[in-house]
Amino acid sequence: MSAEKPRQKKYSIRSSRQGENTELKRGGGGQTRRNAQGRERNRRAQHERAFSASAPRARRRTSDPARKTAFEVINSVALSDSYANLVLPQTIRKHRLDQRDAGFATELTYGTLRYQGRYDAILTHCVDRPLEKTGAQILTCLRMGVHQLLAMRVPAHAALNSTVALARAEIGSGPAHFINAVLRRVSEKTPEQWEELLVSEAKDELHQLSVSYSHPTWIVRAFRQALVAHGRDVHEITKLLEADNLAPVVNLVALPQLGSLDEALAKGAQKGELVEGSALYSQGDLGRLESVRQGTVRAQDVGSQLVARALAQAPLSGKDEAWLDLCAGPGGKAALLGALVQERGGVLIANESAPHRATLVEKSLKPLDSQRYRVLTGDGRAIAQTLKAQPHVPEQLRSSMLFDRVMVDVPCSGLGALRRRPEARWRKSPRDIAELLTLQKQLFDAAVQQTRSGGLIAYVTCSPHMAETRNIVQDILRAHDVQLLDSAQALAEVALTDAQGQSLLSGERVVGCAVEGSGATATTAQLWPHVHGTDAMFFALFQKK
Repeated sequence: MSAEKPRQKKYSIRSSRQGENTELKRGGGGQTRRNAQGRERNRRAQHERAFSASAPRARRRTSDPARKTAFEVINSVALSDSYANLVLPQTIRKHRLDQRDAGFATELTYGTLRYQGRYDAILTHCVDRPLEKTGAQILTCLRMGVHQLLAMRVPAHAALNSTVALARAEIGSGPAHFINAVLRRVSEKTPEQWEELLVSEAKDELHQLSVSYSHPTWIVRAFRQALVAHGRDVHEITKLLEADNLAPVVNLVALPQLGSLDEALAKGAQKGELVEGSALYSQGDLGRLESVRQGTVRAQDVGSQLVARALAQAPLSGKDEAWLDLCAGPGGKAALLGALVQERGGVLIANESAPHRATLVEKSLKPLDSQRYRVLTGDGRAIAQTLKAQPHVPEQLRSSMLFDRVMVDVPCSGLGALRRRPEARWRKSPRDIAELLTLQKQLFDAAVQQTRSGGLIAYVTCSPHMAETRNIVQDILRAHDVQLLDSAQALAEVALTDAQGQSLLSGERVVGCAVEGSGATATTAQLWPHVHGTDAMFFALFQKK
């Protein structure tokens, strides 16, 4: 007696004809047809049968390198919790993409990740099952196909054929048939028609913004609250969400007295418009620049450059020779701070809790004089014990083990960098923020203990969320004998000026917001993607009494 043949799994799509369901077999073979008794009959009469316009040998059965690159990166993000900005460059190099294909792969990767929520809302109209049950790789192909159909300058036939070829090569012929059918359903409407449909289904303005700009509703709500709390108009929310969905230009920084932007400028970079020593680079792989390979020129968002320079240049009485970066990984701000303190003959202690990130900090600081920095590995909350355990303490710390300037760039939700890490919006939840708040306060507590009287402490997050910014500031003022300074003015002082000599962080681009009960000049500072073209960095400068 022969074993019973396993039943083929079928994928369902929603037909364009109302009330009609069509099923596709996993292994191919076209659509299934059932008679009144429920039996399948798949062979049609000769005059009813339709054939592909392409001969079998003419159909694409291999994926092109650019789309395969995007597919591998998005799968790594989905299945391994990888970060696209770290995986994409090495995948581009692995497939040896030229500049044109690398640009296509980059847009396809980041665009698909940014608009994931919106595309899923569209796909639910075309797939007759929960999307999570289609399989991660199939869903990746579907999202990539939708992005090409609705948001890229790719002809519909090319988007369909290339995505199906990718699926056939990377997943299998059965899923490829399913993906082809679903994407044809998507292509039946224009982007404007899909927008009209999705907006009509939104139950309120919050959900409409969420689906139109592809952000989770809780983030849209948090951003609206943050705009108001930081002194801006709530109606800026659409501009903020739009800015989050734009591809950011790479920002470069030349380490003071160590690096030069000449090479980058000669290869097409533009001088930065907001802070000295910066440039905007959009010419492809940074690894092609010798100055970047040497580490004297680095990729760093201009917002991060501003907060580091603001801490370094704020007025300070007394000695100014020992600086601390309490949460230094991966090393961008530490490198800039280290170069600045080296100019003054001082020393930087860069502490990082994670060993692999401490290695990145060490690499970032390598261009500096090795006598001008130390990299420590330890919990920032226990920095006092980590310092005491060091066999060789820099001369500048031998008398008191206290610091003159301290950077506390705390672990945060990262909601201010969604332009650069688009997948983060789908990974985060309000619970993540709640779990970080205690850690953020404890790190500041430790920083206060290691700062001398009169010393400066910068509290920094890459997030505008109220809980991580102004609420923390209020907790700090209640818990410690510190004074909140004019943080907005400290940032304005390090920004470039216009033709009239006014700081570019003044007027309509002002970043400051007063804090009630902290004095007339006490402010916090918040940068915004839609206003300043930076990540949404928060900066609060304190002085220990």
